[in-house]
Amino acid sequence: MCKHILNAQVSIRAPCCKRWFDCADCHNETSDHQIRKTLEMVFACKKCKKVFRKDMGNFDETDEYCPKCDNHYILDAKTPQFGIGVEGDDPRLDNRMYKDERVKSDPQKSIFGQDTSYQLG
Repeated sequence: MCKHILNAQVSIRAPCCKRWFDCADCHNETSDHQIRKTLEMVFACKKCKKVFRKDMGNFDETDEYCPKCDNHYILDAKTPQFGIGVEGDDPRLDNRMYKDERVKSDPQKSIFGQDTSYQLG
């Protein structure tokens, strides 16, 4: 699991040490050398677990998908964001205190709309 890119769709095989990493930063943290740059990259799709090669010299928009399962693996990277915030109750999880406005109430069930003059005598 990559801590640098949260939505990594493929793993890359480092051409220098022949080991698999989720991103180049993961390689640089665990290895004592920088990743070697090459024109042919080897990827492993995390969806179908198939390995494929891509030539980076003539990479175009059709190469952004896994050739086996059509998983779109070239996405904008989502990196972890740290921040200070206030934790609160999520109304989607515990909504017992909220009235559902979509349901129409029956007007006969209200005590204010009923004619109670026959009960007074």
